Amino acid sequence: MEEITRGLFAFQDESYRAFQAKLIPEIAGEKVIGVRMPLLRSYAKQVAGEPYARAFLQELPHTYYEEDNLHGALLPLLYPQLEELLVQLERFLPYVDNWATCDLLPPKAFRKDLPQVYEAVKRWLQSSETFTVRFGLVTLLGFFLDEHFEPEMLRLAAEIKSEAYYVKMAIAWYFSIALVKQYETAILWFTTPRLDPWTHNKALQKAVESRRIDAETKAYLKGLKVKAGKRKVQEVIS
Repeated sequence: MEEITRGLFAFQDESYRAFQAKLIPEIAGEKVIGVRMPLLRSYAKQVAGEPYARAFLQELPHTYYEEDNLHGALLPLLYPQLEELLVQLERFLPYVDNWATCDLLPPKAFRKDLPQVYEAVKRWLQSSETFTVRFGLVTLLGFFLDEHFEPEMLRLAAEIKSEAYYVKMAIAWYFSIALVKQYETAILWFTTPRLDPWTHNKALQKAVESRRIDAETKAYLKGLKVKAGKRKVQEVIS
């Protein structure tokens, strides 16, 4: 495994390392090597052909942030069959400790069998692990907001009970993109507020920032913001 780590350090960019460390304050700065993602993905293709690649995936937890990202990049290369990929992914998810690695994970291979992936998503959303839940939300956002969208998916996201910042941000992000792609269904969650006030307002804020929503709709969305006190009254009345 030292061979793989040395390979990562060969791509180290100190200025990028400092920049990246600021973006992921939840992990210690010394765990960041500073490897740009195009180089890391290229390196993953190289490592995938080595006999020790699968052994690297078994050595958890990894030490460095880039080792986690390499792990994620190797999974679809070494396990092209979706069923095996999901098994290996679920083994890795409890060790994911930051939003960046989490959001890089969803592989294109998921499109091979989205119904099977959706069953996994429902498990991930019920996890007690912050980044496993976030990964479920990111997967919903990336693969299930177009032709494979179902209204119940909004409910699954809304019913998540977590005070973890990166989970709440992911819920807001998901609902904001739902307002872009599935407006007629998603807007009902804001005209009759059912999300907690912070998530409700953050989702509206992110939707209003989108270039894919017209000015008239943005003005309407701004008027749907709620106050915590007002929301509590609505809940009592209902």
